[in-house]
Amino acid sequence: MSEANLEDIFIELAEKFDDTNSLVRVVLSGRRRNMQTAHERIDMRPVLIKDSIAIQVSHSDGRQMTTKNYQAGQAPFNELLRSGYANILLEQTHQSISVRITKKGEALVHRESTEREQELAHDRTKSRLLDPSDPYLIAIGISDSQGNLKASKSDKYKQVEEFLRLLTPTLTSAIKAGHIAQPSDAKPLTIVDLGCGHAYLTFAAHQYLRSQGMAVKVIGIDVRTAARDRNNEIAQQLGISSSIEFRAEEIADTTLASADIAIALHACDTATDDAIAWAINSDAKLALIAPCCHHDIQAQMHEAPEPWSIITRNGIMKERLGDLLTDGLRMQIMKLRGYRVEAIEFIGGEHTPRNLMIRAVKTGAGADASEKQKYDQMLALWKVKPALASLIKG
Repeated sequence: MSEANLEDIFIELAEKFDDTNSLVRVVLSGRRRNMQTAHERIDMRPVLIKDSIAIQVSHSDGRQMTTKNYQAGQAPFNELLRSGYANILLEQTHQSISVRITKKGEALVHRESTEREQELAHDRTKSRLLDPSDPYLIAIGISDSQGNLKASKSDKYKQVEEFLRLLTPTLTSAIKAGHIAQPSDAKPLTIVDLGCGHAYLTFAAHQYLRSQGMAVKVIGIDVRTAARDRNNEIAQQLGISSSIEFRAEEIADTTLASADIAIALHACDTATDDAIAWAINSDAKLALIAPCCHHDIQAQMHEAPEPWSIITRNGIMKERLGDLLTDGLRMQIMKLRGYRVEAIEFIGGEHTPRNLMIRAVKTGAGADASEKQKYDQMLALWKVKPALASLIKG
């Protein structure tokens, strides 16, 4: 991540936004200090309408999504860039640019080479990664026997699909950078889903990556024997049990020694810590973790350092602050262990309130001594001991 002049980066982003031949999407979210945004989040992407490229602009207030289409060149991109959003993500077919604007108004820029395809369908349902009629979606209960997406599983389907949209380019970049070896039939890519439950994500990752021609071996870990038996039976029915398996084990006590990628979707409370600890201790090269409920740090926040009591005296605000502290400390621990870490919103809040993802790539780069100092200062300030810290070996 590098610093850049804010106006210079705005100009660069505007130029790339105008290149509709390579633009995939733009996401604006978060709020800059002392600025008020009109919407919680704005999504923009090129769409094909009557054989012409238009720009579709969607905004969310946390409850519903509103969409408007503009002719190419007429979308209010420059105005929106400068309207107070703190986080900007611009994705092109060959790269992504992520910008975070600090409290001082400085632009922290992260660039990543990726490979993406444009999705120009005006109706987003026409550009799904996962075909609802696929036998495995029927088998795991997301689609009905006729191959139609079940209304009750719509949000789960969208969560899983968005997870895959993040996994694929991140994996591609990790392979290109040499962090993960190129998978082969002799040495397939290994993925572990920690706390897999009904294995919606486990099966989806297996089937989607195989459909892209990638050799994979996927393992689902869940404490419940009923889940293990059900999922293994589905794998056998689908004829894929040689490359996907399920085990009934605690995450902390699993016999699985290693995997290239560790994923966990909404593992509850400290099960998320178990998943992150397993990834670190097993030297996983990539971790995609979407935390769920947070109780560990919240239970330790007995006395807030001043002037933080103006926030913590309000129950709901204390809870949200506890969430941020928990995930911030988790990320810092991973950074100190040689991971490049970022927090991203992986799906809109209208589908799940738990929409933060921790994305970590093992680079092996040593953290600056000041990062350890910041971590220690945070623990001392709040008088907390993260559960994750006690689970890390060495």
